[in-house]
Amino acid sequence: MNKRAEDDGLGSETRPLLVRLDALGKSYHEAGQEKCVLEAVDCSIGVGQFICLLGKSGSGKSTLLNLISGIDRPSEGSVFIRENGREVELTALNEHRRTLFRRRNIGIIFQFFNLIPTLTVLENVALPVELASNDRKGHRRAGNLLDRVGLGDRFDSFPDRLSGGEQQRVAIARALIHDPVLLLADEPTGNLDEGTGDVILNLLLELSRDAGKTLIMATHDEDIASRADAVYFLERGQLVSHQARGPNADSRADAVQAKSCKVNTAAMQR
Repeated sequence: MNKRAEDDGLGSETRPLLVRLDALGKSYHEAGQEKCVLEAVDCSIGVGQFICLLGKSGSGKSTLLNLISGIDRPSEGSVFIRENGREVELTALNEHRRTLFRRRNIGIIFQFFNLIPTLTVLENVALPVELASNDRKGHRRAGNLLDRVGLGDRFDSFPDRLSGGEQQRVAIARALIHDPVLLLADEPTGNLDEGTGDVILNLLLELSRDAGKTLIMATHDEDIASRADAVYFLERGQLVSHQARGPNADSRADAVQAKSCKVNTAAMQR
């Protein structure tokens, strides 16, 4: 474990470091002007944590998740994620290698599900494994995961035949199919009614914690933060680390450590 991780309270004697952001920044060109979204973000996240990123819609949460996943590239700084005991600089990889890394290590759950309408429920869930291995070995694991999320009788259904809550269950199973080390959830309950959202949140936390996954969730719902191990709040140009309030909150090693992040709030439209 490097000195940076120890300084952040995530020493190897407690929880290994999984994600490290080093001076991460993002700017966009809009109407002929450069607009800064994130500037010099530094933070470290340990294995098995549930991290909540709070902020209103349009506050820049999705941008940060896209940078962590490698879907988007930063204007400056680096994203490091540990793979097989080795820290990989994701931002140093080209687009093809970032895609392959993401398929091996990262599961993503979107607010609007992003299921493929022409594929059945089983085929949607198995797709990430089939893309990675070019075979159909994922169907058995997909079936097992669908059983776990309560959709064992919907293998052959198409997404348009499912309710919103059912579609999000499929999306959770799909995010877990390739056994990723990191789960990123972008407003996963934002498109659901309150009751269904509570059920989906409970399911996601149960499945991720049972498997020891690190979960970073972006939301505007402060009630969700009460269940997190550590909380970031993005508002008025700063990303601030709040005191952890979840079940692992007693251990400082189980908290995200972050410096203030200066953000141009006028640019936070993504």
